Amino acid sequence: MKKPLITFDHFSFQYHSQAEPTLHNIDLTIYEGEKILILGPSGSGKSTFAQCINGLIPYSYEGEITGQVKIGEKDLTKTSLFDLSFEVGTVLQDTDGQFIGLTVGEDVAFALENDAVAQETMKQEVKKWTEVVEISDFLHHRPQDLSGGQKQRVSMAGVLINEAPILLFDEPLANLDPKAGKETIALIDELHQRVQTTIVIIEHRLEDVLYRSVDRVIVFDEGRIVADLPADELLKTNILIEKGIREPLYVTAMKYAGVDLAQVECLSDSEKIQAPRLKEQMENWMQEQSQEPKQRETEPLLALENVTYQYQKNGRYVLNDVSVTLNKGEMLSIVGKNGAGKSTLSKAVCGFITPQAGKMTWQGKDFTQLSIKERADKIGFVMQNPNQMISKKMVFEEVALGLTLKGLPEDKINQQVEKVLKICGLHSFRKWPISALSFGQKKRVTIASILVLEPEMIILDEPTAGQDFKHYTEMMGFLKELNNLGVTIAMITHDMHLMLEYTERTLVLSEGKILADTTPINVLTNVQLVEQASLKETSLFTFAKQIGLSDPFLFTKNFMAYDQEVRFL
Repeated sequence: MKKPLITFDHFSFQYHSQAEPTLHNIDLTIYEGEKILILGPSGSGKSTFAQCINGLIPYSYEGEITGQVKIGEKDLTKTSLFDLSFEVGTVLQDTDGQFIGLTVGEDVAFALENDAVAQETMKQEVKKWTEVVEISDFLHHRPQDLSGGQKQRVSMAGVLINEAPILLFDEPLANLDPKAGKETIALIDELHQRVQTTIVIIEHRLEDVLYRSVDRVIVFDEGRIVADLPADELLKTNILIEKGIREPLYVTAMKYAGVDLAQVECLSDSEKIQAPRLKEQMENWMQEQSQEPKQRETEPLLALENVTYQYQKNGRYVLNDVSVTLNKGEMLSIVGKNGAGKSTLSKAVCGFITPQAGKMTWQGKDFTQLSIKERADKIGFVMQNPNQMISKKMVFEEVALGLTLKGLPEDKINQQVEKVLKICGLHSFRKWPISALSFGQKKRVTIASILVLEPEMIILDEPTAGQDFKHYTEMMGFLKELNNLGVTIAMITHDMHLMLEYTERTLVLSEGKILADTTPINVLTNVQLVEQASLKETSLFTFAKQIGLSDPFLFTKNFMAYDQEVRFL
């Protein structure tokens, strides 16, 4: 019989600042060697649950506790945070906030340095664990200079070296490109099998986590556990839809086609899925869908011609002879691996950096002569890291700041801010200090502070990172409304669902060059392009090939058209 490692017994927790408990009467046991996925919408209690495992509650975040939590044989409330750190290693969502050492080697060795381990032993352990996570070639690099996926590996090595029996991952995919995300999930799975560590993953991106199997999926909602099931069983219920959590797209496709999910085997794995008459049912459904190609007249808005930018230190080209025209009223995605030049392109457009060569025009007029402020009147830019944009203490003040600086009357400011806060799912937090918000909530605050200014074009860097499906849908629905009014929306994203569902055009960047300028479906069904740009083939295409559909491309195209029609009517 497996040994219980994490036990919640009639456990409730209420922050001192809150009127109601965040966790209600939790009864749960996680056993030694299990790999568990924790799901739930924002505010469901996932993060609070995690903080009860690693000891941040009650030692960093105080509140009223009833019931009991045991980590191994240790009682949460009777064990120091220091002692709990030997039981639980945590890899944070924001890896930059976890780094301590000046180099990768120093950072990984930090826990051993605290324990006064002999230097020779320390070097051997650092070598061992950095090889396990395949980061040993970067021991002398600064952690901050690495890609998102490499940073994640450094953080993993830093907690693995302590050999804690429990590893807790807080949204490990939030800031990674699709390929790095797949590699991270594969690495977590390899660690689980190799080290027999108990793994707890908190993540919004269910489909991406299911790239490797998990033992159980635990779903939280309003501070309660509403499901604790194997992935295959969970996907056969309506729990995810009812709780505002996105199910894998191929599961939705099967529902549209009337497939009896109870008859499906390996439902959580798009590469192994099978069921009686599955191919026949999906083929019949695909043939019923009609495809009317939409033609849109284009009017050039922002044109870039031979734009080039390179770092002065190492001479590396971040933008290499980029030429592209963005049209009025478009909704497009910009994709590519971390470091491909996506964010640099937006910074050049907004005037934050000055390219060494090339031209930029706005509706035919020279754009390079405009100041950053003048460009900001036309283009709103939402950065990837919300902490770099926030300058006020309170949510309402931050969202209202741009309108206040413009000198708008107070009643007009209040009206516009209230409207945008509701759209962005922040109205209930309008009087909160920003410091009390989660990373995802801070992200929504920065997006709201730009949207409230109603620019002609908006560039968003990873708009859906850390967002649950409900807020993702609300946010993207609002952006779609803006787009329908003629606002040009450009989104830098690692989210392949966003790219497929909401954009008509995709720019694929790699090493500072535009590899492709085409439709999202053309990108994600092109195996060579997916590999070259560190993207991820859509599960719809994988599923269609697995069950032997005659035209996987057409199936993917038809599904996306039908799904949008159903969801946006």
